[in-house]
Amino acid sequence: MTDPNDSPRSNFIRQIIEEDLAAGRHQRIATRFPPEPNGYLHIGHAKSICLNFGLAQDYPGTCNLRFDDTNPSKEDEEFVDSIQADVRWLGYDWGDRLYFASDYFEQLYGFAIELIGKGLAYVCDLDAEEVRQYRGTLTEPGRASPWRDRPIAENLDLFTRMRAGEFPDGARSLRARIDMASPNINLRDPVLYRIRHGVIHHQTGSLWCLYPTYDYTHPISDALECITHSICTLEFEDHRPLYDWCVDHVSVPCKPRQIEFSRLNLEYTVMSKRLLTQLVSEGHVSGWDDPRMPTIAGLRRRGYTPASIRDFCERIGVTKADNRVEMALLESAIRDDLDASVPRRMAVLRPLRVVIENIPEAQVQEMAADNHPKIAELGTRQVPFAREIVIDRNDFAEEPPKGFKRLVPGGEVRLRNAYVIRCERVIKDADGQVIELRATADLDTLGRNPEGRKVKGVIHWVAAAQGVPCEVRLYDRLCSVPVPGAGGGNFLDDLNPHSLTVLTDVLVEPSLAGVAPGERCQFEREGYFVADADGTPQRPVFNLTVGLKDTWGKARR
Repeated sequence: MTDPNDSPRSNFIRQIIEEDLAAGRHQRIATRFPPEPNGYLHIGHAKSICLNFGLAQDYPGTCNLRFDDTNPSKEDEEFVDSIQADVRWLGYDWGDRLYFASDYFEQLYGFAIELIGKGLAYVCDLDAEEVRQYRGTLTEPGRASPWRDRPIAENLDLFTRMRAGEFPDGARSLRARIDMASPNINLRDPVLYRIRHGVIHHQTGSLWCLYPTYDYTHPISDALECITHSICTLEFEDHRPLYDWCVDHVSVPCKPRQIEFSRLNLEYTVMSKRLLTQLVSEGHVSGWDDPRMPTIAGLRRRGYTPASIRDFCERIGVTKADNRVEMALLESAIRDDLDASVPRRMAVLRPLRVVIENIPEAQVQEMAADNHPKIAELGTRQVPFAREIVIDRNDFAEEPPKGFKRLVPGGEVRLRNAYVIRCERVIKDADGQVIELRATADLDTLGRNPEGRKVKGVIHWVAAAQGVPCEVRLYDRLCSVPVPGAGGGNFLDDLNPHSLTVLTDVLVEPSLAGVAPGERCQFEREGYFVADADGTPQRPVFNLTVGLKDTWGKARR
């Protein structure tokens, strides 16, 4: 993990801020994180959160949380609540600086009046499709709307009546009067306001039927909050001239500087909120917090920690170059964090019954086991050992492959924290399937090696009667290819059919009885797991966070 005492890694945004402060352009910096409340945040948003709040912490300054809520038909209070919870969970606080773009609706309306009065905005009667047709292409200039030269007084009257609800949806819009021949299509008289009847805004209710567009609202909201550095992803680079035009032509108190950086593209998943919404709405996942999802809620439910996500964001850095980050880097961050902090426990995911015939039937022996092999301060626990135990089916082979160091007929293996046992007999059912092993224990091998022979393998186990039954959910990557939907294909065709495996007959050691949701541990020799809220004290449910090794990376090499 990155040392919390280390200085943050420098990047071009930090260099810009340092130059601005050194030149006296600002006495302090102000940033903002401006999510749209139309879905849950994902790991890409985490990069922006860490960047914006991190800059405010380091220089120091302030960072606002502002919801850009200009499209009420797709927004919901659930998303507002989830976003606030995610930002707090990541370790950041906006203090009393929680804002909504809708807080400024009246001021935004007034600025639109100001633009109309300056001859810089007009009411257009073209519908949305006609506006697109008139806009032109990347190689051809646009055509002026027939209503581009409407008199100011008429525009003011029509805009007032638009607010009053006199016109139906799509009948009229307010457009900026900029340059229909501009090589930047965003400057070809963009729409500033559109009519939306019948929607209930989560903040303003039914007060408005006239809603400002994002490209108009965002820069003015930044300016009203006196944001110094408006940091966004590269897809908004072509929108920057419009951002600057808006703040240059209305009476706002300051002029923020927009800076773009590359968005996070992560392998084996999708990072589009539209596609994530499709996964949820069509039932391909169980919800926004499904542990296969790249949402912050999904990662939290899967067992990721705030520290691991912050560390991941620090590792990938901030640049202007588009790239695709390997999933292994995110998995490495959580492994490093959990390896140094969580206790070890034994869990048998695919139980195979073993009867140790020289252990008395009524005998239960408590074995001491370290909670962590490297952190003595975490102490020890007692693990019951009895005549009947279970081991993982993968730890036994009648016909072992080369290099197999686990249990075989007539062979020996060490039970972790317990004895060396020998497999004496294999019991099968009528179909020839192995259902039970009969074994003997070398009772002189507790805490020491057997004399005269070397036992290479060590396996985990759980006492059959004392073990706690539970469900384990093994999560794999959401998609089976690094770039889902590459080449214009349907990303749904690339969903991994093995992204979830549910094991219902798992036994875990008794120390995990009553485990609280969110508690993490390492199942020895299996991976890192977290208790899910679906479980009960009598029957816990555990989600796989990450395996002990990068099996995907190994398979691809």
